[in-house]
Amino acid sequence: MNGMHYMRRVACPARRHASRGVTLVETLAVMGIVAILMAIGIPSYKYVTNANRISAEINGLLGDLQFARSEAIKEGRTVSVCVSSDQSSCMTVSPATNWNKGWIVFSDPNGNGAVDAGDLLLRAQATFRGSDTFSANNSIGAITFNREGFASVTNGTLIGTLITLHASPAVQGSTRCLSVTLVGLVTTQKYGDVDSGNTCL
Repeated sequence: MNGMHYMRRVACPARRHASRGVTLVETLAVMGIVAILMAIGIPSYKYVTNANRISAEINGLLGDLQFARSEAIKEGRTVSVCVSSDQSSCMTVSPATNWNKGWIVFSDPNGNGAVDAGDLLLRAQATFRGSDTFSANNSIGAITFNREGFASVTNGTLIGTLITLHASPAVQGSTRCLSVTLVGLVTTQKYGDVDSGNTCL
């Protein structure tokens, strides 16, 4: 009896600690599945990230232009939006038409599209952090809205103005444009859309 009792006490712990390890084949199979999921998921993640970024960038300027027009009508005063790299004054040298440098919205009583003494700064947008470009055709570096909401520019070439956003890398799917009309209408466009004879490219 004592011998049998001793054997039970020795054999039971051995059975409790028995375990089965993971084989090399199973490990490789799991690694293969993870690699496939990453190959599928990473491009989708990058696409969503890029789409969200360019949407925020284009909507930022769209919203500030609409705000400037609304403020001009509401307050009965001229309001301008211009390219600004320091968020306090308008850029006057190249690349003064690169809106990715940032921009400001300000009261502009004399409508000259420049910040003068006494002009009130209303909004400011900092320079884009990435390598996305946001350039205007017709050398547009400032847009002014009068008390009726009509838009104008200092060089008189507003009609058909497009401010084009190219994400990096620049491809059709990441191209967006802002169209500004004489009556102050601001709209977004996708690659290939045409406005006043200008195509978003």
